[in-house]
Amino acid sequence: MTTMTGGEAVVAALEALGVDTVFGIVSIHNVPTLDAIGRSKSIEFIACRHEQGAVHAADGYARASGKLGVALTSTGPGAANTMGGMFEANYASSPVLMITGQVETSEFGRGRGTIHQAEQQLAMLRTVTKRAEHIERADDIAPTIMSVALDMLSGRPGPGAIEIPIDQQYAPAEVAELRAVEPRRTTPSKAMLEKARELIASAQRPLIIAGGGIGLANAGAELTALAEKLSAPVLTTVEGRGAIPETHALALGPNIDMSAMDPVMAQADVVIAVGTRFQQNTNVLKWLRFPGKLIHLDADPTMIGRVHPAEIALVGDARIGLQALLDGDLASSANADWVTACQARRDECVASNRSDVGPDIAAIMDAISATLPHDAVVAKDATISAYLWGNRLLPVHQTRTAVRPTSQAIGPGVPLGLGAAVATRKPTVVIQGDGGLMLSIGELATAAQYKLPLIVCVFNDRGYGMLRFIQDMAVAGRRTGVELATPDFAAVGAAFGIKSARIASVAEFTATFSKAVADGGPWILDIDLSALTPMKITPQPKPPRPNA
Repeated sequence: MTTMTGGEAVVAALEALGVDTVFGIVSIHNVPTLDAIGRSKSIEFIACRHEQGAVHAADGYARASGKLGVALTSTGPGAANTMGGMFEANYASSPVLMITGQVETSEFGRGRGTIHQAEQQLAMLRTVTKRAEHIERADDIAPTIMSVALDMLSGRPGPGAIEIPIDQQYAPAEVAELRAVEPRRTTPSKAMLEKARELIASAQRPLIIAGGGIGLANAGAELTALAEKLSAPVLTTVEGRGAIPETHALALGPNIDMSAMDPVMAQADVVIAVGTRFQQNTNVLKWLRFPGKLIHLDADPTMIGRVHPAEIALVGDARIGLQALLDGDLASSANADWVTACQARRDECVASNRSDVGPDIAAIMDAISATLPHDAVVAKDATISAYLWGNRLLPVHQTRTAVRPTSQAIGPGVPLGLGAAVATRKPTVVIQGDGGLMLSIGELATAAQYKLPLIVCVFNDRGYGMLRFIQDMAVAGRRTGVELATPDFAAVGAAFGIKSARIASVAEFTATFSKAVADGGPWILDIDLSALTPMKITPQPKPPRPNA
């Protein structure tokens, strides 16, 4: 046993978990813990400007690195400020550990209005985490952190939270030797794997659908090997991008919600879904169902069969499950014409997407793709620039390089990119709308302070473009709350000490973006959409509702 303060016990646990970065904001309710972080030889503290931004940054760090993301906040209003970020981490199955303070043990639960007192804080945190705990004794700090982290990283990952009263952070703690945790990984049953191989062997028109679980399990190589062995085309969700390089002949891209892909899913006789919940805008939620038989591999057994009935349920880690399939006698009888037909559908989607966004935006996406290395992270906000440009036209070559708000919340783009830039220290691009940027603009100061290689591309239409479109469609063109007074982002960047440029043409973007990538420091590119060829938005038709 070693005696140390409760704050030092936090750091001892984080070091044992291999944590090298903590994002957060200093407070009277975390001073001992932050002091111990400051004295650590292996952990860097990144001082953010808002607690929600700190959690988003920890989330971006976790997604880009594959490691535990950690955020440190105050109790009460500080913890409440994190809820948008924790909601997103929970939605994205991202392992973000939030450590927050709490009032002194002698005051907790007495409701006497102590500064930052939040009696129901733990209940609040439990709504957006896999596990949240309250610390009663300093001796419990390190083992609780280790235990919560183990649960966060096991199975389907997710966020966790721990609240530590300020007196327990100052108090002496007895800490035993700590060892790195080994997350629990489930292997699908041998009987179900054998059934899956038999069904796969019968497939003439196999289709693989890859979700975010591929990246979480680092299973891109195994997924690609399975596709090649079966000559099976691969559709991905947006979270599954990079599961197979999108330049691969078998890659159909993140076009699972494109109506042009409806025939592919309708004609596949065996569908192998890996690490996906079929969430949100996939065609299976547009009432389309697979006539073929579904094999569903997922770490979370509660998700198998929830959206689409599964012929074979493979409960297990994506990488372990895929490797187990590959290790067995896995034959293929795929029809050679099937891949060609699927590729034609993919090409139709690409052509349609390029036509919709227009030549200027398409050329800007081409310039980003040509300039960035394949391992560079692109973070996208929940805006038209993400939905129609970044998620459609910007190729992704490997997992952990495409980040977006999975919950489709507006505003996280910059802090998600900031965390990814801290994780990789490589050029990191944010594709952002002007409306979304205003929700996290303070984190530009963080990027400037730490000289991060963050390039923020603000596609500026002076309002909420997607909501304009929705209001035009839904309420006969009556617009409310979508026109915004927009600052001069280049001047804002300069005020933060960030290199900035106003962009009004493809040529200006190409030259400036290349300079920004080479420069290595933060940049803001304020792109005037009114100066570019206007895009068009083509609504996706829905298939007929079954039994309607």
